Amino acid sequence: METILDLPIENKIFYAVLVFSWTVYLWEAYLAYRQRRIYRSTMHVPQELGKIMDTDTFEKSRLYQLDKSNFSFWSGLYSETEGTLILLLGGIPFLWKVAGTVTARFGLGPEYEIFQSLSFLMLATLFSAFTGLPWSIYNTFVIEEKHGFNQQTLGFFLKDAVKKFIVTQCILLPVTSLLLYIIKIGGDFFFIYAWLFTLGVSLVLVTIYADYIAPLFDKFTPLPEGELKEEIESMSKSISFPLTKVYVVEGSKRSSHSNAYFYGFFKNKRIVLFDTLMEDYSPLNKDGEPETVPAEETDTPTEAKAKPKNKKQGCNNPEVLAVLGHELGHWKLGHTVKNIVISQMNSFLCFFLFAVLIGRKELFMAFGFYDSQPTLIGLMIIFQFIFSPYNEVLSFCLTVLSRRFEFQADAFARGMGRASELYSALIKLNKDNLGFPVADWLFSMWHYSHPPLLERLRALGGTKQD
Repeated sequence: METILDLPIENKIFYAVLVFSWTVYLWEAYLAYRQRRIYRSTMHVPQELGKIMDTDTFEKSRLYQLDKSNFSFWSGLYSETEGTLILLLGGIPFLWKVAGTVTARFGLGPEYEIFQSLSFLMLATLFSAFTGLPWSIYNTFVIEEKHGFNQQTLGFFLKDAVKKFIVTQCILLPVTSLLLYIIKIGGDFFFIYAWLFTLGVSLVLVTIYADYIAPLFDKFTPLPEGELKEEIESMSKSISFPLTKVYVVEGSKRSSHSNAYFYGFFKNKRIVLFDTLMEDYSPLNKDGEPETVPAEETDTPTEAKAKPKNKKQGCNNPEVLAVLGHELGHWKLGHTVKNIVISQMNSFLCFFLFAVLIGRKELFMAFGFYDSQPTLIGLMIIFQFIFSPYNEVLSFCLTVLSRRFEFQADAFARGMGRASELYSALIKLNKDNLGFPVADWLFSMWHYSHPPLLERLRALGGTKQD
């Protein structure tokens, strides 16, 4: 009787990939189950949270996170099943042949591998976009809508999805073609040139994203002159942060979730604030009244739909400054540079191992490529499948490191004398985003890139703004 040990090496590789993929899925499903058990069993505000979270907000956040967790279970199961069927039914070599048929219509044979690779990539991303669209629509217009976060119409959503696909292709296809060309002509040390190329691309994208790419989707306006801008500039100057511009992004037209970030290199730093972060700028604060949507825009034609809003969504100016103090702490403490260094060390290692493995024909045979070894397929097999155990370990290590960085950034803001304001800002942002403050220890250890709310508040010294 033949056992798995008697199978050809390519079959062993194939089944090992499938087994590991399902093992990761089952592990994730188990962690999610533990957290859902917390959502279902924690029906009342714990005593420790009594002073920072009211019963109504606690229940809203519990139901919101429970809905998100249930959705994640079913979407994850679908994704895993889809991926398994694609592998079992030979979907990757089939799509490669379809891509070859497409390029052949333009008079380009198999020797034009880069053009066939680009055709394959476009077809694959198109397939992914279509299969993911129903899940995205459900998440946005059922879950986010139900809990008062969604601000998009279906027309806006679909137009945005098309725009994202086009912009992605405009970036992905040229970058991929150049990367494949570099690998083809790079000789024995192609992995060095490929790594340098991807480093350059990532730096360029980070530099131009907020100025040229993000404005294609959201409106960016300079923060008006006033007390908040003066305080931001003063705070930046006090720690030698080379601030050049402060923008407000109109995130409220998509969602009532809030955020803030900075970007740029060297002496050209910019800060971006979501309008939903600031109570004085958020259009969602309309005198505390719920927003009414006309009847013709609702599912029920005879009724208007009220979306509940927090009376004062977002933070006041001192709290916004405390949040920025935290973000600037990441810069001052070198967290941004450290993350870039770690990312590039990992990228170099992956390209080096890719160079070692790309000549192994059995890797291609494992996924149905018996007569050819396309470079793009090699990249996908090695980076997505062969490296998956390493990627899981690395992801966990980066999550642990991220939590450490978050505590350090909080401590930096506290050192700037903004502990009280950061304390109240964290509570407000948790309420605005319906974050559930009770977490299973194993789930949070594996998934949370930011420490749970209570841990952050304790680390701030229990300071509370009255």
